[in-house]
Amino acid sequence: MLRRWLLALMARISLIMSACCCFLLLFYLLGCKPSSHSKHPSLLWPGGATSKEGYLALLQEREDSHRHYISSLTKQIAELKVALEERTQQLQESLEKAKSKGILPQGLESLHNTRTKSDLKEFFRSQLNQAEVSSGVELPNEYALIPFDTFTLQTVYQLETGLTKHPAERPARRDRRDELIATVETALHVLNGPQQQADDTRRKRIYSPSDFIQGLSRTERTRGTVYELMFKGDGPQNFAQLVLFRPFGPLMKVKSDGVNTHSIIINIIVPLSGRVDAFKQFMSNFRDVCIQQDGRVHLTVVYFGRNQIDQVKAVLDQITRETRFRSFTLIQMNEEFSRGRGLDVGARAWRQRRNVLLFFCDVDIHFTPDSLTSCRLNAEAGKKVYYPVLFSQYNPSIIYSNHTHMPSIKQQLVIKNENGFWRDFGFGMTCQYRSDFINVGGFDRSIRGWGLEDVHLYRKYLHSKLMVVRAPSRGLFHLWHEKSCADELPPDKYKMCMQTKAMSEASHGQLGALFFKQEIELHLNSHKQSKEI
Repeated sequence: MLRRWLLALMARISLIMSACCCFLLLFYLLGCKPSSHSKHPSLLWPGGATSKEGYLALLQEREDSHRHYISSLTKQIAELKVALEERTQQLQESLEKAKSKGILPQGLESLHNTRTKSDLKEFFRSQLNQAEVSSGVELPNEYALIPFDTFTLQTVYQLETGLTKHPAERPARRDRRDELIATVETALHVLNGPQQQADDTRRKRIYSPSDFIQGLSRTERTRGTVYELMFKGDGPQNFAQLVLFRPFGPLMKVKSDGVNTHSIIINIIVPLSGRVDAFKQFMSNFRDVCIQQDGRVHLTVVYFGRNQIDQVKAVLDQITRETRFRSFTLIQMNEEFSRGRGLDVGARAWRQRRNVLLFFCDVDIHFTPDSLTSCRLNAEAGKKVYYPVLFSQYNPSIIYSNHTHMPSIKQQLVIKNENGFWRDFGFGMTCQYRSDFINVGGFDRSIRGWGLEDVHLYRKYLHSKLMVVRAPSRGLFHLWHEKSCADELPPDKYKMCMQTKAMSEASHGQLGALFFKQEIELHLNSHKQSKEI
C-alpha cells in the first residue's frame, strides 16, 4: 500500500514540475519575442499607394525593434558567459582542494590542468601589452627596428623582397593573401558593427572594401602581428583608422624523437664534362670530409664525352690508392652534356635494394661535415626533401685585389656580405631519397645544356604532398669560377646565364667601386695634394 502511494505521489510531482517548466518556457518566449505590431498608423495613402517616407519609417521601426532584441540576447549571452566562468572557477577551486587532500578522482587530472578561457584572455592581453603597438619601445640602434609592410587590396609593398626581388607584388602564397583579406574583412565588420554604430550615433555610413585606402603590418616573432588600417571617412579630410592585433600563442610541443643517422648512406651524384682541375679540387674536399671524417657516402660521377676521361679515372685511382676508398661509380655518357640527364642517370644507377639518400651536387661545390648532417636530418623518405640555399663566393681576384697574397680556400669561405651572397635563385643542390625522386618523375630529360632542369624538379616537389625544407646552409659553398654563356643557348636561358654571371662577380658596392675607379683615384690624389700643401 505504501509503495503504491509513493509511486502516485512521484507521478503527481513529475506532472506538476513539467507544467511549471512549460509555463516558464512560455513566459520566456513571450518576454524575448520582438514586438511585431506597429505603434504608428498605417503608412498607406488614401489611394492605396505607399510613400517612400512611410517605408523608411517602417524599416527604421523594425530595425530598432530588432536592435533591442539583439541587445537583449547579447546581454543574456554575456550573463551566461559570466555564470559559466564562475562555475568553471568553482570547479577549478574544488579540484584544487581535492588534489591538496589527495582525493582527486582518477581521470580528472586533465580537467585540473586545463587552461581556462580567462587564462587565455590574460595571456593574449599580456602579448598585446608587451608588443610595440600602443607605444614605442627603446631600441639599441637602427638595425633593431622592425619595418612595416604596406598593403592595399591588390599589392604588398615590402622591404624583404625574398626570391622574387620585387619591391611591390601581389602575394604569391595563398595564406598571406587570406591573412590580409581576413584582416580587411574584420576591420569592416568592426566599423559596421552595432557597437561602433552605438558609439557614434550621428554616423549612418556603411563601409565597404572600396573605402579601404591602405594598411600597415609587421610581425614581432614572439608577440604577434599588428595591423593598422585606414579607411575613407565622411569627408576628404576625414578617415577611419583601426589597429588590430593577432597575438601568438605559447609554444607547443609537436614531437620529440631521437634520430639515428648512423646507417644513412648518402649517394653524392656529380655530372661532369671536362674541368679536370675543378674535379681535382672537389675530390680533395671529398677526401677530407667524406672519407676521413664522415665515412658513410657513395660517389657517383656521370661523365659526358671521352675527352679527359682518362684524367678523371686517374684522380679516382689515386684516391683509392691513398685511402682505400672504393665506394664510387663512374658512368660515361657519349652524348652532349646535360646536367639533368646526368643526375637522372646517376640516381637510377643505384642497384642496391635499400632506399638511398641522394645528394645532387656540382663539381664547384665545397661542403663541410655539417652540411652532410643537415642533409640526413632534413630529408625523410615519403615526407621531406631538403633544398639548401648555398653561399655563393664572389670573384676572389676582385675581393682580394688589395691583398699581397691570395688567402686559402678555407680562409675565403667565410659568410660575410663582402665575400658572397645567398644563392636563393638556385635549386640545383638538393637532398632527397631515391624513392621520392622516382615517384615525382625525376628530371625533364628533354632539357639540354645549362639551366631550368633543377627548377622543373623543384616545382614537381612543390606540387606534391612532400614538405620542401628550404633554408640557408652554413656548410655549403659555391666556389667562384669563370662562367661563359654559350651563343647557342635560347634567349631565356642566355638571359638567365648572364644574370647569374653578373651577380657572381662582386657585390653592388664592389662593382660600383670598379665602375667609378677613375673618379675615386682622382679624388684621393686631390685630397692627398691638399694635405701636403
